[in-house]
Amino acid sequence: MSFLSHIFTWWNDYTLGTRLFTWRKGQLVGADAEGNRYYRERKGDRRWVIYNGVVEASRVPPEWHAWLHRLVDSPPSERPLPAKSWEKEHVPNLTGTVGAYFPPGSLNEGGRRARATGDYEAWQPE
Repeated sequence: MSFLSHIFTWWNDYTLGTRLFTWRKGQLVGADAEGNRYYRERKGDRRWVIYNGVVEASRVPPEWHAWLHRLVDSPPSERPLPAKSWEKEHVPNLTGTVGAYFPPGSLNEGGRRARATGDYEAWQPE
């Protein structure tokens, strides 16, 4: 079943076509902390990523995203971007997972919001 999923589905992992194209024309440029591998075409202009696990675009860190979309010419493996003091660690989109954020008052957080502080006056129909 795993072999068939490689042939026919892209959402589980990369397809057979991507594997063959990467083998024939791809040049490994680098990898990120999650194990995603980044490639460019040896004699061309294409750039792509092969995910380590779930295929989810938000798992690509900002520096690799900039390289994939040609905002920078050199990949972060050759020329890392300088880190800013205000930058936070990259976190992929956690929506739909156990780590998803639920604001106070949402049904997943008990369904009770904090009482109004008095600065809100509800509209009443006349």
